[in-house]
Amino acid sequence: MRLVVGHVGRAHGIRGDVAVDVRTDDPDQRFAPGSVLLTDPESAGPLTVSATRTHAGRLLVRFASVRDRTAAEGLRGVTLFVESADIDSLPDPDEFHDHELLGLSVRTTAGQRVGDVEDVLHYAQDVLLIRADDGAEVLVPFVRALVPEVDTAAGQLVIDPPPGLVDLGR
Repeated sequence: MRLVVGHVGRAHGIRGDVAVDVRTDDPDQRFAPGSVLLTDPESAGPLTVSATRTHAGRLLVRFASVRDRTAAEGLRGVTLFVESADIDSLPDPDEFHDHELLGLSVRTTAGQRVGDVEDVLHYAQDVLLIRADDGAEVLVPFVRALVPEVDTAAGQLVIDPPPGLVDLGR
């Protein structure tokens, strides 16, 4: 799965730097010199980061293959990606990247299948959007009391919903 890490904005200076609108939780790692980023459109890349710096609160990136302002201007609007397989799991066993949760099969503590995790919504509280087998959407706050078990290796997640939670919206 490809994960968006940024969008290329305007060129900066004459040496090929571009401003990047960062869309990742770890820009220091994703934009570290030597990092290879996939692109959309694919014809623009892949791009290898050669240097980064911050200027006026924005991340400026120089790519190895971009040597001047004209080439940098040609990258405007390009979306930058990494492969989810290239991202390490978080060291805390109770923390997950969103992409690790997507597609997990969801069952209740009683063993009843509910559906699959379709999205992770980030509001005041993280919420799992589960697409039930009948097509309904089930929203479950992502807290240990309601989600006591997450096993990404087995591809499943167990929920302990209060009465009626799984039936809401039906």
